[in-house]
Amino acid sequence: MEEPVIVLSRQELDTLLSSLVERDEKLVFKKDIKPKKTDEPVDLYVFSGHLEALRSEELDGMLMETIEDLGYEAKDEDEAWEVIKAFYLPRKCSLMKVDEDEYIIGDELARRLGLLKEAP
Repeated sequence: MEEPVIVLSRQELDTLLSSLVERDEKLVFKKDIKPKKTDEPVDLYVFSGHLEALRSEELDGMLMETIEDLGYEAKDEDEAWEVIKAFYLPRKCSLMKVDEDEYIIGDELARRLGLLKEAP
């Protein structure tokens, strides 16, 4: 079975991120809460902390370190990314593509953010 792929434009991702804050290490929609001084605005860097892995022009996904943490080896970043996807995608994660960038997001988080439909 093919794993779901979430496809967003850069503008759609920016709109999503601007609608969120990080509170108590969790991403929440601004509209669902009363603001607190400790709420942190969510940009791509903050968002990346909630992802399983990423390959981005903007941020260093530390692919070689990630592959090592998983107990695998790769000759280069291209191979590392393929191994990382093969590891995470069967483990309740989805691939999210934004232009040339790719992110691996946990399905639970993707559902909470409205990026995936609820599980049946």
